[in-house]
Amino acid sequence: MLQQTQVATVIPYYQRFLERFPTVVDLANAQQDEVLHLWTGLGYYARARNLHKAAKVVAEQYGGEFPTDIEQMNALPGIGRSTAAAILSSVYKQPHAILDGNVKRTLARAFAIEGWPGQKTVENKLWEIAQTHTPNTDVDKYNQAMMDMGAMVCTRSKPKCSLCPIESMCVSNKHGNQLDYPGKKPKKAKPVKETWFIMLHHDNQVWLEQRPQSGIWGGLFAFPENSDADIEHALELRGIQAKHIQAQKTLIAFRHTFSHYHLDITPILIDVSQQPNVIMEADKGLWYNLSQPEQIGLAAPVKQLLETLPHEL
Repeated sequence: MLQQTQVATVIPYYQRFLERFPTVVDLANAQQDEVLHLWTGLGYYARARNLHKAAKVVAEQYGGEFPTDIEQMNALPGIGRSTAAAILSSVYKQPHAILDGNVKRTLARAFAIEGWPGQKTVENKLWEIAQTHTPNTDVDKYNQAMMDMGAMVCTRSKPKCSLCPIESMCVSNKHGNQLDYPGKKPKKAKPVKETWFIMLHHDNQVWLEQRPQSGIWGGLFAFPENSDADIEHALELRGIQAKHIQAQKTLIAFRHTFSHYHLDITPILIDVSQQPNVIMEADKGLWYNLSQPEQIGLAAPVKQLLETLPHEL
């Protein structure tokens, strides 16, 4: 429960969970729906599903007793290397190093380890340091202290260095650049996609089509799209022949950015002599009156184009 969630939030859920499932066998025998119900509000529901799966493995393969071997513990669903080490060092006093987010931050600052801890080379370096400095005795107290120090002293934004027991040996503290560590996750370059908007115009009206309910701009109205500048086929599908085109010009392309990619849009404005019998479902398209616009949902770049369109006509 403490993975990705603060202690204060977890406590009431933990208490209710243990009241209902006092043993791992009780949890193993429960239905997943009930487990998820008791987890509702904590989020990251894969944790609950993995916990339930792990309980089943412990009940069925280990007779209801958690394994004491770190490799076997690590193999349980939802339990990674650091969690396995934390359990075994806390419960059985086994000398295993831990490396949760708080410990990563503390070690990265103390030893000025460059790079984002999510990168394998950086993580391996931090594991090496953690293992070197983890004692063979009182390991449960040491690991708990390391987690607490990261959570309460070596905090993310305002570290309390004057209270830190390793202040004098901390490299980043000596250089006054504690907040440079650990390194931030590199920003992934967003891919760029292209599309062409076909803006059919007639008698101060433009043709808009309603998008499918799923996908981008679901259910909103937008201009017909084409994957390249060759729009002849797209026009034919909408009953527009060359004789109907009075004027055509390509407008300035612009970029619309989504959370996961950029979309470069090239608008093509086409004046047609008549409103053709558009091959569309009757309720999926409309001629949008620029003077008396209808109250419909518009995709953001479409709204942007409609606002500037009068200057292009």
